[in-house]
Amino acid sequence: MKIIISGSLGNIGKTLTTKLVGAGHDVTVISSNADRKTEIEKLGAKAAVGSVSDSDFLIEALTNADAVFAMTPPNLGGADVIANTTEAGKSFAKAIEKTGVKRVVMLSSIGADLPNGNGPIAGLHNIEKIYNELNTSVTFLRAGFFYTNFYNDVPMIKGAGIIGSNYPSDIKIPFVHPQDIAQAAAEELLQTPTGKNIRYIISDVRTPGEAAKIFGNAIAKPDLPWIEFTDEQAFEGMTQAGIPQEIAQLYTEMGTGLRSGKIPEHFNNSKALVDGKIKLEDFALEFASKF
Repeated sequence: MKIIISGSLGNIGKTLTTKLVGAGHDVTVISSNADRKTEIEKLGAKAAVGSVSDSDFLIEALTNADAVFAMTPPNLGGADVIANTTEAGKSFAKAIEKTGVKRVVMLSSIGADLPNGNGPIAGLHNIEKIYNELNTSVTFLRAGFFYTNFYNDVPMIKGAGIIGSNYPSDIKIPFVHPQDIAQAAAEELLQTPTGKNIRYIISDVRTPGEAAKIFGNAIAKPDLPWIEFTDEQAFEGMTQAGIPQEIAQLYTEMGTGLRSGKIPEHFNNSKALVDGKIKLEDFALEFASKF
C-alpha cells in the first residue's frame, strides 16, 4: 500500500513509519521541516516537505495514495489556535476529496465529541465534523491524555517539589502512550471499514494522585504530592513559563473539562476497551530516565 503519514517524525510518526516500512509498505512522511528529509529517508520512507495548511501541497502529496494518517500540529502558530487547526483540517479534507484517497485515519482526542469547553480539542471536534462529510472511509482515532505531557512538569518537580494542575488528584483520566497510538494507527490504516468510525486508543486509566506516586517512586521522590491549582494559578503558571496567553487559556479550559468529567465522559460511556499495552508504571521508567 502507498501510505501517507503527517506529523513528521514525532513521538507517533517515527514509530508508525518504522512499523509500516518494516511491513513492506510504500510510505511518504509529510514534514514542514526540510532538515528531517535525511532522517525520513534513512527509515526507508520518502519525504514530502510542506505545510498541512497548504491544500495544493497536500493534493500533490496524497495523489495515488491508498491511505493517509491525518494529524494536525497542536498549536499552529500559537495564536488563533482553533481557527488555524480547523483550517488545516479543511485543507486536508480538500486534498482527500480531490485525490480520492479511500482510507483516512485521523488522530483525534478524548473530548472531541464536545464543541467547546475542551480547550484545544475543540479544533479536533471541528475537523471530525468536516471529515464526516467526506465520501471515504474514516476512522477517528481518539487518543487519551498523552503520558508525554508530564514532561512539561519536570521544572515544577525540580523547582518546587510538587506536581499538579487545575484538576484534583482523585479523578480518573484516560492516558495513552504515543507508541500505542502508532500501533493502533498502523492497524487501522490497513483496514477499510465502511463509513465513519470512532476508535479510542487508551493505554491506562488512572488518577493524577496515582501518577504522582508512581513518578515519585521512579525518581526517588516518594512523597511527591499532586497539588490541585485554581484555574487562575494554572493560567498564571503557564504564562510565567513563557506559554502564549491564548494557549495557556486553552489548556486551562482543558483542565476544567477534565475536572468536570466532560472530556472523558463519552469514552467512559462508550465502554471502549483499554487496549494500549504501555501502562503508567512502564512510562514512569521512561520519565525517570529523562528526569
